[in-house]
Amino acid sequence: MHEWSLRPAVRADVEAVAELRAVVLRADLERLGRFDERRVRGRLRDGFVAAHTWVIEVDGVFAGCVALRPEGDARWLEHFYLSPHAQGRGIGSAVLGRFLGEADRDSVRLRLDVLRGSPARRLYERHGFVLEREDAVDVFLVREPAGMRR
Repeated sequence: MHEWSLRPAVRADVEAVAELRAVVLRADLERLGRFDERRVRGRLRDGFVAAHTWVIEVDGVFAGCVALRPEGDARWLEHFYLSPHAQGRGIGSAVLGRFLGEADRDSVRLRLDVLRGSPARRLYERHGFVLEREDAVDVFLVREPAGMRR
């Protein structure tokens, strides 16, 4: 596996993250008939909070991002995107594992949503996320912290 690291995001990262989101989500959004060039980037820009976001670097180069937003009794894992050149190398699982470890240590529930039919769902389910609900576009998953799971 290549060397990866996380660094806190800064506001200036928003355009790189918005572009990565468009690349990563394109196939799933097209399959669902919901891809729009401007909307896919605009939704990220509108919801980007640098204070909740980390940039993933592989061998010192921007390769992705992940956000962890507090809400009520949980944290939402959002904007977890990895560049196609960095996918399939175990980096996504390693990054996810770091956040899962922190959630377990802090006894915090994690929530996320993925697009229907997204292969990312399998990654999350392998790491203990279970179906909470779904609609015509999104699948909502939840993971209880270790010690609270059935």
